[in-house]
Amino acid sequence: MYIISSAADIKQKAEQIRRSGKTIGLVPTMGALHEGHLHLLRTAAQENDIAVCSIFVNPTQFNNADDFDLYPRVIEVDAALLTENKCEVLFAPAVSEMYPEALQLKFDFGPLETVMEGRFRPGHFTGVAAVVSKLFHLVKPHKAYFGQKDLQQYAIIRRLVTDLSFDLELVCHPIVREPDGLAMSSRNRRLSGPERQVATHLYKALQLARDLMANKPVPEIRTAVTDYLKQYESIKLEYFEIADAHTLQPLTSVAPKTTVALCLAAFVGEVRLIDNLVVS
Repeated sequence: MYIISSAADIKQKAEQIRRSGKTIGLVPTMGALHEGHLHLLRTAAQENDIAVCSIFVNPTQFNNADDFDLYPRVIEVDAALLTENKCEVLFAPAVSEMYPEALQLKFDFGPLETVMEGRFRPGHFTGVAAVVSKLFHLVKPHKAYFGQKDLQQYAIIRRLVTDLSFDLELVCHPIVREPDGLAMSSRNRRLSGPERQVATHLYKALQLARDLMANKPVPEIRTAVTDYLKQYESIKLEYFEIADAHTLQPLTSVAPKTTVALCLAAFVGEVRLIDNLVVS
């Protein structure tokens, strides 16, 4: 596996791969890899000639400096996992490589960034769009792979690719969960033992909402989910949203044949987790 830290070097490597007629599949990550990331990587390796993984904890998408500082960084462990899972190129740049100057550009994704993550993390999606744009320009992938857990982020990137005419295909894979239902996340490493057990109730709350959709109106479903999570002192619900799965705009009622995204964010102790369930 090639390990590259220079923006100039990864650009040169990508151009070399493309000139040879081979295809590139990119899996952008912030490291602390888990089975969800590795599933994306294995898929990228199956569908492309060369699988590239980026590991970069992007400072411009963090609203909280402590959250950025505490984000798990285990690059040696990650590199070993990537080698075992058919990654041929690891791009792991320093902040100075990705941002030689402070980011000045601002993105506006309209209604898509005024709800959920956009509402509670102002500026977050400018940071996401900036780093993803840079990765697309440097790596020049034919396909780029993302997970459904970050559903709103995927919608933002889909808009970015459409509006800026990036010549690549986006692939979104379903959430990979632990046996007890907890969505796999690098942040799970920061949970204490008891918090890890309590965190399973986030997915259970989404399942409750899904089950109630057949015969309960939206306001009652919201109340039921809020009341369910209130039982657990270490959970602080930030938002629960019933939204159109494509636009992610909140729904006041659910019309027949509508595909709905049930989305939530909550703090379990000091760790902020997100999850979602898409229901047809």
